[in-house]
Amino acid sequence: MLLEITVTGVYTILGIVAALAALLLLAKSLLGIVVIGEMQVGVVAKKFARRNLGAGRLIALEGEAGYQADTLAPGWHFFLWPWQYSVTKEPVVVVPQGEIGLVVANAGEPIPPSHILAREVACDNFQDARAFLVNGGEKGRQIGMLTAGTYRINTALFTVITRATAGSMGMLPDELLIYRVAPDAVGIVTTLDGVPITPGEIAGPVIPNHNNFQDAQAFLSAGGSRGLQEQILLSGSWNLNPWFCRVEQVPMTEIPIGHVGVVISFVGQPAVDVSGADFTHGNLVEVGHKGIWATPLYPGRQPLNTHIMKVELIPTTNIVLNWANRTEAHHYDDSLSSITVRSRDGFSFNLDVAQIIHVAALDAPRVISRVGSMQNLVDHVLEPIVGNYFRNSSQEYTVLDYLTNRAERQRDAAAFIRQALRDYNVQAVDTLIGDIVPPAQLMTTQTDRKLAEEQRKTYEVQQAAQTQRQQLVRETSIADIQNSLVQSEQGVNIAELQANAQVKKVRGEAEAAKLRAGGEAESTRLRAIADSEATRLRGAGEADAIRAIGQAKAEAYRAGVEALGTREFTGLQLMQIIGDQQVKIVPEVQANGGGSGAGGGLVEALIGLLAQQQLTSPTQPAAGTLPPAPPATPETQQPG
Repeated sequence: MLLEITVTGVYTILGIVAALAALLLLAKSLLGIVVIGEMQVGVVAKKFARRNLGAGRLIALEGEAGYQADTLAPGWHFFLWPWQYSVTKEPVVVVPQGEIGLVVANAGEPIPPSHILAREVACDNFQDARAFLVNGGEKGRQIGMLTAGTYRINTALFTVITRATAGSMGMLPDELLIYRVAPDAVGIVTTLDGVPITPGEIAGPVIPNHNNFQDAQAFLSAGGSRGLQEQILLSGSWNLNPWFCRVEQVPMTEIPIGHVGVVISFVGQPAVDVSGADFTHGNLVEVGHKGIWATPLYPGRQPLNTHIMKVELIPTTNIVLNWANRTEAHHYDDSLSSITVRSRDGFSFNLDVAQIIHVAALDAPRVISRVGSMQNLVDHVLEPIVGNYFRNSSQEYTVLDYLTNRAERQRDAAAFIRQALRDYNVQAVDTLIGDIVPPAQLMTTQTDRKLAEEQRKTYEVQQAAQTQRQQLVRETSIADIQNSLVQSEQGVNIAELQANAQVKKVRGEAEAAKLRAGGEAESTRLRAIADSEATRLRGAGEADAIRAIGQAKAEAYRAGVEALGTREFTGLQLMQIIGDQQVKIVPEVQANGGGSGAGGGLVEALIGLLAQQQLTSPTQPAAGTLPPAPPATPETQQPG
């Protein structure tokens, strides 16, 4: 019984549901009910109407047949009979986070020939198709875009391109991503729409209030130019329409420590020279003007648009440039080599030179204004100045002058180059002469001379060593006899002391004797004075007598010589003397004639007699010799 009741109830319920469904279907057709889901949008197409759309129009605004501008929102809609209306339920447009949606309008006003993209109009982000058309929206690619979110779009009027549908629309999916600029980079922007760039310029000027190119309509309304832009994008994420602009990321300009950056700007305000009247080698301008900026950039990362300006890095530390077969890390001296010079004596030889320079930070813009770059400074200024100086100055000196007076040549070069570089706003710190490579023939001669000199020194050292060895032997011998030497020295000292004592004793006795002799001498002197006076008187008388006798004898001798001759008279006088003195002649001395006359024999006899006296005893006078003469007395002395 219960089973029969249950089956009957089920059938009744099913019948009611079927009746309601049939009634619903009948009501839908009769009432024109259309139900739109929450994530749907209803696009309505009117099949017929009393008026048709005008030529070139696609969307009906006043009930004409065709696609209607108004869409159906989620919910129940009535009186949309299927026989008159066709309703298409389209999914809402979803733009995910991190993406953008581009819009193409299928209807609207034509885009002017001077434009590429349709201008933006107020239409609630393309959700109000009627407002778009009424406000003069233009067909084609829209300058406006959809950011992340959900939109109810009339797909009959608008085609929305998202990353999911980019491939089917001829675009790259990544172009529909939010554009991100890396932290260490800048974005250089090139716009694809706008007014032409002013003739003579290479980039469009900075336009204010367009939110970094995210509000493209504001950029165009303010007169923005198409093409390269002065303004850059810094690090961050930006909603950019890829149909409106393209962005190229470049690294930030890094100014290393020990450098400054001199900016050469190709755009900006008109150039106004601020270098001063004393600088006539170019113009310097303020920051933001076209030209070389007078203020350099200091170390750090600088967000610069490298497509419209150039930065020359200038080292502010000391720079070493080598004229040799080596280069520094900066490579400014890659093209430099050893300097070939010719000396006064006609030899050619190579010089290695190192030049140290310094460019001050505030002088860097002047250097760039004058020469253009650091490489130009080396190639067009330093290389000629340094090379020509050494080529010219070397002709005043010989090769040996460079070898022996290198420091002096270096000082002269440093002074000259320092003055020459001062005119270029460059400080010459120092000039250094490195290797000097003289001719091989000259070096051979000098080497031989040096070897000979070293050999001579070696011989001198060996000689000194032998002398030292001899000295060592001598000192060793002296040390061996040191004991005897000490004893001898002590004996000498004792003898000296005894002699000194004896000298002092004798000196005392002599002093006493001198005192005694002084008294005796004084008395003797007085007596002698008296005696001498008496003697003088006697002598004067005797002298007169002797003088008279002598004169008489002399007169007699003169007469005898004149009468007999000198020889005969002399013999006569000798015989007289022998007779007077009783000299024995014959027994002791035998005198023979010498063949020269009688006189010669007498002389020899006399000589023999004198020899006999010498052989006898000095104390005993020989027989027949003369007695010694008595001592002279005061009475017999003649006056002097």
